[in-house]
Amino acid sequence: MTLIETLASVKPGSALAEAMERRAEILRLSEAAHDAVLLPRDPGGLSHGLRAALAARMARQNNNEALARHYDSLLTRAGEPLVATLVDPGTTVEDLRVAEIVRHVDRLTLAPREATRAHIHALRDVGVTDADIVRLSELAAFVSYQVRVIAGLGLIGGKQ
Repeated sequence: MTLIETLASVKPGSALAEAMERRAEILRLSEAAHDAVLLPRDPGGLSHGLRAALAARMARQNNNEALARHYDSLLTRAGEPLVATLVDPGTTVEDLRVAEIVRHVDRLTLAPREATRAHIHALRDVGVTDADIVRLSELAAFVSYQVRVIAGLGLIGGKQ
């Protein structure tokens, strides 16, 4: 079973499981995207731990504790205790660069329509590269995708 199927509690042998089998390629691609976004060979200026912490934070902001726990486990494996505090949406960050990254990810998670070019400039002003800005956007988009797919499958699965 893939992460999405597991977190959506897709029951083996159910009608939903059979439907998911027909979409196996989408699930495979989702798993590949997970690894590419969270565990890339070259993480650039966003370490694997920072990515996991931000993803856990986004999952919690979307009330998906099971997905957040998955990202907590990636954070633990990354062994970066300094970023571990970021998983709590109530955390205040003192490092200017990380604080701006957190603000940006929070905005993309909670109010994406409010993101403006000025916010991109704010990231650049604290030393976030254009490549890392793209990486942040990919991370936010992927976690948002996961949250919505898991929620949708959970609703469909509840009708079985």
